[in-house]
Order: sequence, then C-alpha cells, then structure tokens
Amino acid sequence: RLILEGCFDLLFEEIVERLEEIAESLETGEPKLEDALGLFEEGVKLTKQGTRRLDEAERKIEVLLEDNSVASLSIAED
Repeated sequence: RLILEGCFDLLFEEIVERLEEIAESLETGEPKLEDALGLFEEGVKLTKQGTRRLDEAERKIEVLLEDNSVASLSIAED
C-alpha cells in the first residue's frame, strides 16, 4: 500500500503507524525487490515528514516558552 501522494496530510501518529507497517513488511522479506524499493522510498519520505513535524513542534514550544506565554513548569522541592 503506497500512500506517497497524500502523505503530507497525515498526522504524526499516522506517519508512525505507517512506518511500523512498512518496517514489518520489509522484515518479512516477502515483498519483491521493486515493491520493497517502493516501500523503502515511502519510508524515507515519511521519516523526513515526521522529522519536520517534530522540529516544528519543538520550535513552537520554544517560542511559547521564550514569550512567557506558558507558565514555566517547576517541581516544588520538599
């Protein structure tokens, strides 16, 4: 199942789920070479997209913390 065309609309959790499916499929050794290459290519693209999503989330958190828009979390010492 290739989903390269619509992969930019996926949620992060969907990306992880699809990457798990791809890994499981490739680990079985069942896909023929061409299919395995297609799955590998899809996995690389999804990995890049997932990394971008994580980077964006990290930047948003940093901005929120820098702008003091979010109260800093601290653990009270006993």
